[in-house]
Amino acid sequence: MSRFLTRLLLTSVVILSMLLAASLAELASTEIWDPHGIALILIACLAGLTCVVIVAAAARRLRPPPQVPPPATDEPPPSPDPFASPAPQAQPKKEPPMPQPPQEGQPAPEQPADQAQAWMSEEGVQPVPINEEEQRALAEPPPPPVSQPGAASAASAPQADPVEVEPPVPPAEQAPQTAEPWVSEEGVQENVLAPTEAPEDTLRAAPAVVPTLPPPADAAMIPRIEIRPRQQFGDPHADGVLHQVRELGIRSVASIRSRRLFFLYGELSDDQAHRVARELLIDPVVEEYELTRMPEGSQVDQGAGVIEVHLKAGVMDPVAASTEQAIRDMGLDCRSVRTARRYELAGDVSADQCEAVARRLLANAVIEDVHFAAFTPAEMQGRGYELKITQVPIRDLDEEALLQLSKDGHLFLNLTEMKAIQDHYRSLEREPRDVELEMIAQTWSEHCVHKTFRSDVSYSGRPIPGGWGNEIPNMIKSTIFAATQKLNKPWCISVFQDNAGVIEFDDNHAVCFKVETHNHPSAIEPYGGASTGIGGVIRDPMGTGMGASPVANTDVFCFGPPDMKLDDVPKGVLHPRRVMRGVVSGVRDYGNRMGIPTVNGAVYFDERYLGNPLVFCGTIGLLPREKCFKDPRAGDVVLVVGGRTGRDGIHGATFSSGELTHSHETEFSHAVQIGNAITEKKMLDTIIQARDQGLYTAITDCGAGGLSSAVGEMGSELGAEVHLDRVPLKYNGLSYAEIWISEAQERMVLAVPQENLDRILKIFRDEGVEATVIGHYGTPDRHLRLFYNGTEVGDVDLEFLNEGLPRPTKQAVWDVKATPSPAPGVRDDYSDALLKILAEPNVASKEWIVRQYDHEVQGGSVIKPLVGVSEDGPGDAAVLRPVLGSSKAVVISCGMNPRLGDLDPYQSALHAIDEALRNALAVGGTLERTAILDNFCWGNCNKLDRMGSLVNAACACHDAAIAYGTPFVSGKDSLNNEFQTDTGETIAIPPTLLVSAISVIDDASKCVTADAKEAGNYLFVLGRTAPEMGGSHFLLAEGLSTGNDVPAVDLATNLKVMRALEAAIRAGCVRACHDLSEGGLAVAAAEMAFSGGLGVDINIQALPVRSMGVNPAALLFGESAGRFLVEVPQAKYGEFMRLVKDCPAGEVGRVTDTGRVVLRASRGKPLVDVSIDAAKKAWQGTFGE
Repeated sequence: MSRFLTRLLLTSVVILSMLLAASLAELASTEIWDPHGIALILIACLAGLTCVVIVAAAARRLRPPPQVPPPATDEPPPSPDPFASPAPQAQPKKEPPMPQPPQEGQPAPEQPADQAQAWMSEEGVQPVPINEEEQRALAEPPPPPVSQPGAASAASAPQADPVEVEPPVPPAEQAPQTAEPWVSEEGVQENVLAPTEAPEDTLRAAPAVVPTLPPPADAAMIPRIEIRPRQQFGDPHADGVLHQVRELGIRSVASIRSRRLFFLYGELSDDQAHRVARELLIDPVVEEYELTRMPEGSQVDQGAGVIEVHLKAGVMDPVAASTEQAIRDMGLDCRSVRTARRYELAGDVSADQCEAVARRLLANAVIEDVHFAAFTPAEMQGRGYELKITQVPIRDLDEEALLQLSKDGHLFLNLTEMKAIQDHYRSLEREPRDVELEMIAQTWSEHCVHKTFRSDVSYSGRPIPGGWGNEIPNMIKSTIFAATQKLNKPWCISVFQDNAGVIEFDDNHAVCFKVETHNHPSAIEPYGGASTGIGGVIRDPMGTGMGASPVANTDVFCFGPPDMKLDDVPKGVLHPRRVMRGVVSGVRDYGNRMGIPTVNGAVYFDERYLGNPLVFCGTIGLLPREKCFKDPRAGDVVLVVGGRTGRDGIHGATFSSGELTHSHETEFSHAVQIGNAITEKKMLDTIIQARDQGLYTAITDCGAGGLSSAVGEMGSELGAEVHLDRVPLKYNGLSYAEIWISEAQERMVLAVPQENLDRILKIFRDEGVEATVIGHYGTPDRHLRLFYNGTEVGDVDLEFLNEGLPRPTKQAVWDVKATPSPAPGVRDDYSDALLKILAEPNVASKEWIVRQYDHEVQGGSVIKPLVGVSEDGPGDAAVLRPVLGSSKAVVISCGMNPRLGDLDPYQSALHAIDEALRNALAVGGTLERTAILDNFCWGNCNKLDRMGSLVNAACACHDAAIAYGTPFVSGKDSLNNEFQTDTGETIAIPPTLLVSAISVIDDASKCVTADAKEAGNYLFVLGRTAPEMGGSHFLLAEGLSTGNDVPAVDLATNLKVMRALEAAIRAGCVRACHDLSEGGLAVAAAEMAFSGGLGVDINIQALPVRSMGVNPAALLFGESAGRFLVEVPQAKYGEFMRLVKDCPAGEVGRVTDTGRVVLRASRGKPLVDVSIDAAKKAWQGTFGE
């Protein structure tokens, strides 16, 4: 009856409305005061009034009777079964609240089955009931229930009809894109918790809205959001982990699923948590999620095969930080966010195997915790800090006690240095406070002050070539610095006095270059160590002069053998493959997120890098010519900008100055930092704005030593006063000393005049970058004074800090007897040897690394890391235009050959410099505008032979720089790279010198690449081939012993070759050029051929040689320095010959269209004859490409 009456009334309203509309339409064409018009007005008013009366009557007729509340029940809700869907909850003993109208686009809230849905009008008219049939037609799908701890509920936002997911049970073996195999304890295959598959068309539809859920009954229950890939899209991350699990030799794991976990701390209702997941956290096309609630710190056992990896409290989590900010931007109350990863291993997996997978692959105990169940961490609160100034008794200690204090305090200072500190405080008639001692230790650390290189050297043993004597005062000033000073290039703007070396680029710009190492942290936590390594070196150009914009990154890595057996890895050492993956990922993620192209690098493997992997990261920056110097002034405020300060990185500078042992993984876990590229990117953008407006007078980065180093360096001539309680913290509880020496990342320190403070703070505030005034520069006595809540906690004399370090005298010995390599036997065919060398890890393609880095961002790249017709061949150097409107460019290259370091450190250093320059010149660089950088990584230089090899290498750097006219503009050393195993064995790295080169060229269009261009073109080899093969990759690949007969570098001859090549490239006589390095001529010819998709035919008898009767293996695979393989077009043959007439040059063959690499002796049978496809397959196959 109510339905009939409703329809009758609606029909009446429709008829009257039509009458009203017709009257108004007629009235529009009638004079208003005409009698007919007046009649129409009366009809319209009557019709409208009738409609109102009908609607009011209907409302009174349809008013529902009063609701009777349901009877109360005292029965408590059942305890939730962690593997069952949640049961309906009992209703409270009160009338349910009246539902509110939904927001636009939101579904109606769920109603009890026996209760009509009702809406309240704005005027307060009683609600109109809707019958059950209409309710089913109009209602949105019910919301997925939010489970109690351990209960699963699916809330896959993009699904049109959210479906509750069954609890996890093992699935049957199915085809791809269905449930993966999961075996129960009884061996029965069942169906596992699988994503609900949506129809194909729903995947592209707008995501369905998850209905509003009631607020949680327990406010302490934390929303836990689990995000997983949809079944039909697979799980690439889990597939990668499964591959690594099988590399461990664990075959019982049939499949793996992964989930990303987010924990939201704050006053968030369930519908708000769903909104966060739906709008912020998932990609609705390929992902779905589940929302549960669990108490803080709770853990629910969900059976075998579950691994959850959570970051330790206080460890930087960039994803959580960005998520937290985004949630606040949504207008929601969120105090903090934590993230984790969950893995579900299917198969007959034992607890021991789960633990092995977690420990060896998924988690690093330094920064992560592992749980084998569903775990919800507690919110990070920190703790209060009560000021307590610590005095360190030192004045009355004997020598043994001084050394013990240095060891216990992780100061890494020797007895002479400790006694200098003791004498200083005796003169002050007081004991040092802890923060003062920490500051002195980090300032005097090997990492910061390079005291080994600054030492006076007393050398004995084999005479150093070049006429060096046995006494070398202040080694770095006598060698590397001296070379730059003697050359005195006018285009060198700032060298060895700022965070990076600066050279001229054009009339308006300068470029700067810095390469750093981050070795010890990367050994402990590869991803974090490498990411903060690249993040730190990016800040070096940012803190050079008045701030440079980074335009390119470089990286060079040294690892242990990637195929090493697990049982051979010492305790306390991560497997080299894990280190490699973590390091590559860390550099990749930071550089890519910063929007800086990674354009050049190298990877080197040696078993002696097992305990100490080397991570070199470099950054090139561009800055205005007039902004190359800084000038802090007394009265400028100390402004700290960027990230907040935590305990991460404490003792990083001193830790990096010591020797690693098997226990350092836990002992120095605090020395590892985790980077946040997004914070650094925002900071960079705002600093450049402030720089261009001239709002500060000086800037530097917080690197090793943190604020202690940054403020101490910038205030070295002025003094400073710092209030540590004003420093923004990540969490409460840090002491004043921890605040001062923390090496937390993404922080810069600026000196800002008072009158500019408001303007610069506004720039940072507008971009969401934290900037805080913590003190001022300038004290009457040039002291650095530290305060906490108004109490002085530290007072350091900057003159003593910077000048009080005793200069040591180091003893050095190098007396290795000459040992020739055995001559390899002559054979008829070396084709297999070529393929074997191409597959050597140090020669093979590193494309799997290169492709992870963005080398095109910023749009300046000219020559990429990979070249050739398929862009997968090796390049010699990178070329990029930092100013896009200009044809001027910079060439970036590197050189390194650690295999020679043990054999002959002097020649090894010459080879490194020669290779860096060859690589630069091979693409079109010029010696006249090339600067170089040195990065020394050595063992413990307190050992006489280690120090002796370092002295030889430093002297070689001087000699090569002078010979080639290339000044050093920056450098860095990392010493004590030795690892002591739990059995007492010491593993020292090979003496490793990385030389980086940067060359400024006028016209990027004249650059050339290494790939062969056209059949018929001539092939020349420039430079002489020596008979020596010590340290060659041929001997390594053939398993032959090597002597120390390293091919000597002929500096004078090589200089002529390089200048002739420069002239030929400028004249357009060179189509392709490739330097000869690892593997010699045969490898270079193969790389040139398969990169260009062409063949080569070479006569090795035409090579310029140093002496007659050279072994064919030396002609094919010898690694003499100073050589190039050059392709010359037929039309330029005569001009090229004229340009190279004064240097050793041999016409060795032609480019062919045969697709084969042929190297022969005269006209005889080829010594090497392989297809370019076979050569390329060998080169690309080592790392699975």
